[in-house]
Amino acid sequence: MSLPEIVSRDQWLTARKTLLIREKELTRQRDALNADRRRLPMVRVETDYVFTGPDGEVRLADLFGPHTQLIVQHVMFDPAWEDACPGCTGALDEINAPFLDHLAHRNTAFAAISRAPFPKLAAYREKRGWDFLPWYSSAGSSFNYDYHASLDPAVTPVMFNYRDADELRAAGMAEFAEEASEISGMSCFLRTPDGIFHTYSAYARGTDHLGGAYGFLDLTALGRQEQWEEPKGRSAAVFANAPFFTEENSAKTCDCGC
Repeated sequence: MSLPEIVSRDQWLTARKTLLIREKELTRQRDALNADRRRLPMVRVETDYVFTGPDGEVRLADLFGPHTQLIVQHVMFDPAWEDACPGCTGALDEINAPFLDHLAHRNTAFAAISRAPFPKLAAYREKRGWDFLPWYSSAGSSFNYDYHASLDPAVTPVMFNYRDADELRAAGMAEFAEEASEISGMSCFLRTPDGIFHTYSAYARGTDHLGGAYGFLDLTALGRQEQWEEPKGRSAAVFANAPFFTEENSAKTCDCGC
């Protein structure tokens, strides 16, 4: 086993301060990247997608509930499978009802969507104890293919993580170009009086860093909706610079120095 070098407290402190400089620089770079993500243009959703949930058929607009934003987690669950992907299962295991409440407090809804029929989703959700999870089947619609969460060259031209079939073959990833497969990822949507818009999608290593509501909100067009964020004026509600997700704490300011 390879363990860290043993040093004195003073040596450790020197090394820790050096690393802190790099950590703070990464934080600033991440903030700038998130701001540029919010500046991305958006694309109108023209298709009237229909999903199946516990109460029957619903449309994409219904998944927003009363909120302006929607984050969709593309959960790999092929119609022929009996269980969802183990990796997606691990990710959903880390989601809970308070997490969804935190997103909702920032005007953002969350839904998991898979191509398997809803009875399979419902059975697996019960098996895993995810009674809080809004999970819908896209079976019968083109949603998964349109947002590149299902790949099948027999259905539609393949695009995996923004590489087309020729680019995938050139990168040594021909299996994605030539074989049907399910893909995990996140897609974000924004609802305005003018309609519903697709603002962002991420796949592969683009989602493995997520953890907690902030990580998810950073993917969206409105972001955390806090006072310090750029660009300004995105959200009607502007929250304090702190991860407080309850009404009584919304006006408080974090003084932790983070």
